[in-house]
Amino acid sequence: MRSTFKVISAGLLAIIGFGLLSFHNTPASTSENVREKLVLQADSFLTAVHGLQSAATRGNKEVLQQRFKDVRLAYKRMEWATEYFDPLTSRQVNGPPVPETELSGLVIQPEGLQVIEQFLFPHFNPASRKQLNASLSKLKTNAEAYRDYFMHADLQDWQIMDALKLEVFRIETLGLNDFDDPLVHQCFAESAAALKSVGVVTRYYVQDNNDPLHELFDQAIGYLSRPVVFDRFDRAAFLTLYANPLTKALTHLHQQLNLPDVRYNRLLNQDAETLFDTKAFNRNAYIAAPEDSVTEKKIALGKKLFFDPRLSGTLTRSCASCHQPGKAFSDGMVKNLDIMGKKTIFRNTPTLINAALQPAQFYDLRAASLEEQIVDVIGNRDEMHGDIKLSTKKLWQDKYYTGLFNDAFPIKDRTAIDTGEVMNALASYIRSLTALNSRFDAYMQGDPKILTQTEINGFNIFMGKARCSTCHYMPLFNSTLPPRYVQMEAEVIGVPKMKNRKIIDPDPGLFGIQPLDFNRHAFKVTTVRNSSRTAPYMHNGVYKTLEEVIDFYNEGGGAGMGLKVPNQTLSADKLRLTAKEKKELIAFIKALDSHN
Repeated sequence: MRSTFKVISAGLLAIIGFGLLSFHNTPASTSENVREKLVLQADSFLTAVHGLQSAATRGNKEVLQQRFKDVRLAYKRMEWATEYFDPLTSRQVNGPPVPETELSGLVIQPEGLQVIEQFLFPHFNPASRKQLNASLSKLKTNAEAYRDYFMHADLQDWQIMDALKLEVFRIETLGLNDFDDPLVHQCFAESAAALKSVGVVTRYYVQDNNDPLHELFDQAIGYLSRPVVFDRFDRAAFLTLYANPLTKALTHLHQQLNLPDVRYNRLLNQDAETLFDTKAFNRNAYIAAPEDSVTEKKIALGKKLFFDPRLSGTLTRSCASCHQPGKAFSDGMVKNLDIMGKKTIFRNTPTLINAALQPAQFYDLRAASLEEQIVDVIGNRDEMHGDIKLSTKKLWQDKYYTGLFNDAFPIKDRTAIDTGEVMNALASYIRSLTALNSRFDAYMQGDPKILTQTEINGFNIFMGKARCSTCHYMPLFNSTLPPRYVQMEAEVIGVPKMKNRKIIDPDPGLFGIQPLDFNRHAFKVTTVRNSSRTAPYMHNGVYKTLEEVIDFYNEGGGAGMGLKVPNQTLSADKLRLTAKEKKELIAFIKALDSHN
């Protein structure tokens, strides 16, 4: 279960509009054949929903549960298209079973398959029949919406190819860990069904039965279909031997088809062959306008500003005072002192490495961009107690800075420096701190010997038994939801005020921004990358070591340890990790450290 703080970016708006674009393909085009296939699949999904509704009137547990599994499989067969072309309906069909809040404050109540799952598993409670029937009625309406959508949609080949590859990425990141079926536990069967559907659509474009692409699909589906328990599925092998070759082949097919080259700004680059390409992720994804993109001159200016204490009110503290390069741009403290050195600031200092790869900043997600974060920190009375307008005027009086700003932001007959230029320069430097170059990345890029077996075991534990990957999504290992990366999640995990004390930390988290009960003590899920270099941990710095963090999760978070956390979204069930598994897990986490 998850509490989601959704941040909508321009990328989602582009995706939502996909179905409205048209290049006037002929009725006999391949895309038209795909559309007709989707209509049939939408009909099958609707039929499966009707079957579940019929079973609900009788209440037989075994039949109900089997019909529900059939519905989920029917959905997975068209998920590649529904998530891409109609994401708003898909949120209602297979969204998280907890409320979501928008930046605007709008609350989206949960509905759909993951809500229905809780009525039926592990046991059906007849007392919930009324709620079940209401949820099924909404599901039927959305199933009909899918059918109507695909009956009239104008799909383009380039969109279809993009959507197919994104579905494989979705399987890699969310399909191997019971992310959306935590009670049914059929993630491998569902992933196989989704991948088989992707393979069927691919055959419309590659009709030669001997083409190697078909064999790649067959091998990957076969691996997913093997009888194996959840904890023993080798995710590292699946990714390196099957998924990565498959997405590379799909990328090459897209290129060979010579389709219209339609581009839009999103975090996962459209040309990425795998999730682990050196340039798979776009550090400019969350900028407000194209002119805010990173340039080398902006980076040079931003770096100068980052280390300049003149941005603070006392002229004694720079950004680098708390975000120290030698400590992975954190500070190594539980909580840093305020600018006057008299008290501690509110929260632990997070790393800035890869901060550009998330659509919201701060533990409570209150800033929608790095530029907004910078203004907040500079003006914060405890952190820098500065005035960005006043600082900008002083910078204009410095001839060295005047030259840097003229180079970075060429303006004819400049008479001043704009505060937006200061913010964007600093943000550009932070965007330059994007680093996805760990030993783990090298392993996924094709170096099989760079990780030890202990580290590979740790990766499989991270993705499987330890359930880390249901919140820290591979490959960024933060909570920016793949593969569209347009929303970021906050979780309630029940962090204690002090280690070994059964009192929850009083920090309200997201509740302080949006005072809704389910947001109380909810915090952004930070990246696991470089975490071996950024101790202490959690928003309050309560844990000094990775071992302590693993023990916290192993016990089921705060609720599992006996704290009163009625809205905890982390499962309170114990993970039952062995001492060996804990060591392997930590070894993998250390393999995520970036090179300097």
